[in-house]
Amino acid sequence: MAADLRVGTTGARPGAMGFLTDTTLCIGCKACEVACKQWNQLPMDNFGFTGMSYDNTGDLGATTWRHVAFIERIDDHTGRRPVKLQPFQSNWLMLSDVCKHCVYAGCMEACPTGAIIRTEFDTVVIQQDICNGCGYCVPACPFGVPELSLTDRKAHKCTLCYDRLKDGLEPACAKACPTDAIQFGPVPQLMERARKRVEELHQQGVTSAYIYGDRAVGGTGGIEGLNAFFILTAPPEVYNLPAQPELPQRRVLPAFLSTAAAALALGLAAWRALRGVK
Repeated sequence: MAADLRVGTTGARPGAMGFLTDTTLCIGCKACEVACKQWNQLPMDNFGFTGMSYDNTGDLGATTWRHVAFIERIDDHTGRRPVKLQPFQSNWLMLSDVCKHCVYAGCMEACPTGAIIRTEFDTVVIQQDICNGCGYCVPACPFGVPELSLTDRKAHKCTLCYDRLKDGLEPACAKACPTDAIQFGPVPQLMERARKRVEELHQQGVTSAYIYGDRAVGGTGGIEGLNAFFILTAPPEVYNLPAQPELPQRRVLPAFLSTAAAALALGLAAWRALRGVK
């Protein structure tokens, strides 16, 4: 049944809305972060020098649903400091990260209360009035997106501005982006736009450009595609994204079988020892 509902190459369902984030257009202005906080009434971050990056907001979290990562590259693929810049980009990479609204959402599978639902836009939303703060969704996300709030002890993450979508408006982050690095729309249209953009980049010399989250080019490991996908120019790990994300709950059965087999072997060995069987 699920296969019949898939369209495009992300595995998205009909009517799915999502994000295309083109990192080659991002200038790191953080307008998306500010717009997200303003619209969703999220508190400010604890600004300060992190000691790890010039980025002063750190990472996605319970009160940071869009986060622009500053990735400083000090060497190239040979391990040496590059003396020639790549087209369109300096030795800095910028990534406006966000919830991926996965086609197969690990957080939703792990939620025991039904607080995490898939909306009519194929987006994934946490219902705050139902969330009991158990935190099962946190390790279930291969991208580390949901986080428990220290204030209300409930899980929070991007809603893809569900309230704005209901009124026919685009999400606040996409609306505020001055370079169109964040684009919003029907997922199949965004994927087609992403493919054309990658072709353009290749023709212009950025041969390392590719789509992260496209099922047709390897998808994202074993979890199909993403409704919020990215155009990247370096391996996923450079952006702190997993190259082969997988849902931890899919390891439960193999781990259980391994434990059961070990217990059976130990039991048999103990029985043979007690019976004096050689």
